[in-house]
Amino acid sequence: MASVCWPYFDPEYENLSIRINPPRVSVDNSTCHDCTLVKVDSLNKPGILLEVVQILSDLDLTITKAYISSDGGWFMDVFHVTDQQGKKITDGKTIDYIEKALGPKGHIKDGTKTWPGKQVGVHCVGDHTAIELIGRDRPGLLSEISAVLANLRFNVAAAEVWTHNRRIACVLYVNDDATSRAVDDPTRLSIMEEQLKNILSGCEDDEKVARTSFSMGFTHVDRRLHQMFFADRDYEGGGGTTVVDYPPSSKPKIKVELCVDKGYSVVSVQCKDRAKLMFDIVCTLTDMQYVVFHATISSDGPYASQEYYIRHMDGCILDTEGEKERVIKCLEAAIQRRVSEGVSLELCAKDKVGLLSEVTRILRENGLSVTRAGVTTVGEQAVNVFYVRDASGNPVDMNTIESLRKEIGHTMMFNVKKVPSNSKAPEVTSTGWAKTSFFFGNLLERFLA
Repeated sequence: MASVCWPYFDPEYENLSIRINPPRVSVDNSTCHDCTLVKVDSLNKPGILLEVVQILSDLDLTITKAYISSDGGWFMDVFHVTDQQGKKITDGKTIDYIEKALGPKGHIKDGTKTWPGKQVGVHCVGDHTAIELIGRDRPGLLSEISAVLANLRFNVAAAEVWTHNRRIACVLYVNDDATSRAVDDPTRLSIMEEQLKNILSGCEDDEKVARTSFSMGFTHVDRRLHQMFFADRDYEGGGGTTVVDYPPSSKPKIKVELCVDKGYSVVSVQCKDRAKLMFDIVCTLTDMQYVVFHATISSDGPYASQEYYIRHMDGCILDTEGEKERVIKCLEAAIQRRVSEGVSLELCAKDKVGLLSEVTRILRENGLSVTRAGVTTVGEQAVNVFYVRDASGNPVDMNTIESLRKEIGHTMMFNVKKVPSNSKAPEVTSTGWAKTSFFFGNLLERFLA
């Protein structure tokens, strides 16, 4: 019987190609008067667009326009970016980081992703154990989760929490209270897993089950949350009275058409603009196994228009109505998972075990339900941002906020921001702080000053 001899593939071939044709990155502040141009030319490879958009998004840069072309073996992108205040990128360290991260030595999996003071993916968290939770949401659930961790002497170093269609997904990074290192004791992990499962399964009354898992990996946290919701099929929606109705301004308009001449499916998205919108769309298309060959992105006032020319990884277009409808539903879900209109609470205090449990308990006792949250630790300081509504999913009464301020304002720095519902431009609160998107920098700088 003849043996099959497979061709030899040198694992260093890709690195050789990069050395022969290294990526070219330029940060241009002279061409446009109101934005910075980031230009990337490199060999094309699967997922490269997501990698580039991820780096720009992690630096809290706003992409106002973009032109993408990756048909064939070469990848050419131009991004128009600004900072959170709508200004050019002039900070030398930021420019240097962009050039290094996107350049020849900027390998996403192994490279320099430790940006001081910034939450770039999960690499800035340090020695931790990652906990992934997904289940049915209910008022006070985050408080119960954090109470379990505090009672078991786990310190929450960082966390991201999203809710959508009555479901909650969390990625929490914890370490041991005594050693400040990742927890590897199987007995402790088993106890924690069992208690968290009991909390999540206690509110399950449908066919979807709660899941708890541990991970030592380095998947980008926002991408991981999208993957968890996608696997949970949150895009199919659900019944019940606890679903938050998104305002008409947040409802995206998405259509899928066919470009017969070039053999592409064209996905058009029009919706209210916000931070990380392009990342959420590209992430979803990538994880659904679609390849973006060309794209144009633009913002007109508070609204964004994005168009993607795609094919499936096997080269096929979206040729059935069922497949088109699925893409539309998945993109709608991806866009709305991060929509947070209403009130956000920013809290900054000295880090300690049980801090998250204490804060979320107070929120629960004041009748507030967390729709999205971000927790990070820099040095000895913990910075928390909570997007809240009342227990029925309605906007929060400001009298409740004032009562909350009086209760915890003397123990931690407390700032309230009303998230704009009809404008992209940052507004200013009575404290003089800008009403920006999910951004910890300003708050932490003022706290440490």
